[in-house]
This record gives sequence, structure tokens and C-alpha cells, in this order.
Amino acid sequence: MRKAILIIIPLLLFQLFEAAGQPLPRTVIDEIVAVVGKEYILFSDIEQQYLQMKLQSQVHNSEEFTRCMILESMLFEKLLLHQAEIDSVETTPEQVESELDRRMRYFISQFGTQEKMEQFYDKTVNDFKNDLREVITKQIKIEKVQQSITENAAVSPADVRKYFKSIPRDSIPLIPSIVEISQIVKKPVITPEEKFEVKERLLGYRKRIINGESFEALARLYSEDPGSARQGGDIGLRGRGELYPEFEAVAFKLEPDEISDIVESEAGYHIIEGIERRGDFVRVRHILLKPKVSPFEMEKARIYLDSVAQLIKHDSISYDDAVIKFSTDPSRNNAGNLINPNTGSIQWSPEELDPKVFFVIDKLDVGVVSVPVIMQDEQGVEAYRLLYLRKRTQPHRANLEEDYDQIQNWALNKAKGEMVQKWINNNARKAYIRIDEKYSNCDFQNHWR
Repeated sequence: MRKAILIIIPLLLFQLFEAAGQPLPRTVIDEIVAVVGKEYILFSDIEQQYLQMKLQSQVHNSEEFTRCMILESMLFEKLLLHQAEIDSVETTPEQVESELDRRMRYFISQFGTQEKMEQFYDKTVNDFKNDLREVITKQIKIEKVQQSITENAAVSPADVRKYFKSIPRDSIPLIPSIVEISQIVKKPVITPEEKFEVKERLLGYRKRIINGESFEALARLYSEDPGSARQGGDIGLRGRGELYPEFEAVAFKLEPDEISDIVESEAGYHIIEGIERRGDFVRVRHILLKPKVSPFEMEKARIYLDSVAQLIKHDSISYDDAVIKFSTDPSRNNAGNLINPNTGSIQWSPEELDPKVFFVIDKLDVGVVSVPVIMQDEQGVEAYRLLYLRKRTQPHRANLEEDYDQIQNWALNKAKGEMVQKWINNNARKAYIRIDEKYSNCDFQNHWR
């Protein structure tokens, strides 16, 4: 378990990011407990991390051991920052803003809406960004140095087998249940009348803006994008590939204060105002309107998929052929498979699934298609879908035949950990490091003194 110390830095910084919204109480006078080069660690830094871990039920050892583990992780972090200064590692404003935007999108997704997150922390998104800009800048530098340490790490098939054989039989990890899921989606038709009504509204807003009204004010009042409406439609600095292709094509052509014509994307219809462009990054604001689907069209979609399900169940068509022929979702190009964003694979653990998906899949046998179920996509658009359970593995002890990829990752992480340990022991001797005597009993994994 102690080897985890070397790979939890990003997690600790992520928790620090989360905790920044609602500082934890400090009950003692602060003091410096460790110094690495020009970087220092405060007692409150350790306590804040400890309390955060405790709140998240991540404290599984003694308080002293946990605090020592946190301190060692922070020593590693500061040593990486020290090395970043020596190597003159730089970040660009675009890199920082892009990472801040990505983090904000993640946290908003955890709360459901931007408004709920801001209400919980009593802070705006911009307040968050201002508070965390320096933290993110340092983290990017840390990640660059850490990547440089392990960039040449690799394991051969022989290394994987050797690693697996080295694990005591009673310590071979338990692999949890894994599922692979596919879908056939039928998006309900939006009537031409509804599209026309939405476009007319947007044209009205565009005319008002050209006549002098504030784009920001209208975005706050009318935009149906929950992530940007409260920011006056401002989506922040975005890089190429982060936006809908149709949206991106227009956004990168706009001059500051220029207003686009109506743009259609998967999310709906937009008008866009240029703010600034920096190379491959652009900042714009927009007003989004989403055409509404009538109950009649929703019912037509359900009946349509129900008939598809019957064809599959009676072997009139194979499931894979049905995906290609009937699905209206881009996933049809990948056999309908649901991709796990955490791993990039088609494998999911039950706890990673959307609860609505889990409750449907949990009742299915392998090779069976569900009844039509209504669910929302990433844009909040409702559609009916058939879910299909391709594979379900039962919990089992890891073995090379079924779990080679997982074991390969374990072996690679071990190799990276050994490279990091070697780097720490070499570089800690070169840097000025001082640790308070209060932590003299810590059984550190590496040589810090």
C-alpha cells in the first residue's frame, strides 16, 4: 500500500481544488513544517488534506501514518516544483485557462448545473478560477516534470508475466464485475415549425444586440446553456476540438464584438459573439436555444424502437445489423458501444454507470436487448434507446488470460513507481530539504533527510 504514495499527487491536488471552494476550519496557529528549495509546506496544508480525506472516508490507517503519507506526497510535489524552476518549465495562459475550464466543467457536472455549484459554495465560476489559477499553474508544471521522469517507462510481455508471478497467490487482486454495453438510439423528430420558431427568436435577439442591447444581458435572460448563461454566455477560453464542429468553425472566424448568423449544432441553435482569439484558442459568448420535442414525436420514437426490439428478439435481424440500420446516434459507427470516459475502453464497472443505465442493465441477461427507455444525452436532449448487454464478467481473481491489459497496467505503474523513487533519491540529495522534528518518526518511503 505504501507504494501508492508516489502516484497520489494528482489526487491530493484535485482534492485541494475541491476544497478551495469551502475552506476547512483551522484550529491551530499555522507554521512551516517542511522546506524544499524555495518551496515550503504549512501545517495547515497537511491538516486540510487530512480533514478532506477523512470527510471522504479515505483514512484507513492511524492518524500519524496518514499525516506522514500526506507530508511525503507534498514533499514530492515540492521537489517537482523545485525541479521545474531549475529546468525553467513554463506554462502558457492558454494551457492554464483550458485546464481551469475543464475542471469547472467537471465540477458543474457533479452538481448537475452551474447554478447549484455556485449556490453550494457561494462563489461564481470566475471566483473559482481566480482562486485556483496559481494552483493550476503549479500543477501543470508538476505534471510536466513528472511526465518527463516516466516518459520512457515500458514493460514487455515477459515483464508482465514476471510481475504477475511475483504476486503472492493470496494477494492476487480481485477483479470486480465488468460490463460491456451497446445501444440503439432513436432521437425524436423535431418539427419544422418548432425549428422555425426557435430561429425566429434567435434572429430577434440578434437584431436587438445589433441595435445596442447587451449580448451578456440577453444571454443571462434567454440562453438555455446552463454552463454559460449565468456568465453572460461566456464559455471561456477553448482549444480546437473542444467545441461542436459547426460551432467551432464559426467561432474561430469571428472578430471581437462580431455577431454570427444562426449556427446549428447537436446542442441546438446558437448566435455567437467573438471576444478574443489566441492561436489555437478562442473565447466567445453565445445564446443557445433548444427546439422542443412534442409528446407525439416522443411516442413515435418509442413505438419505432419497440418494433426494432421485437425484430431482434425474433431473430429477424441481428443486433449489430440493427445498430447500423436503425440507430440515429453517432455511437452507431462504433457498433453502438458505450465508451467509458475514464478509461477510453468499452468496459464499465457498475459504479461507473449512470444509475438509469445500471438499473436497466442489472436486469438483463447477456445477449438480451432491453425495452425502449427514455434517457437524456450530454446536451440534455431526451431520446429513447434500447440497451444491449454484450458482456458481463463475474468478480474473480485476476489472471493473465482474462485480465492481461489490467495486469500490464499494474506492471507499468510499478515500473514508473521505481523510476520515480530513483529520481527522488537522486534529486533529494541535491536540494535543500528541511523537515520539522515533529515528523521524525515518519517511516518515509524515500530518503528525504
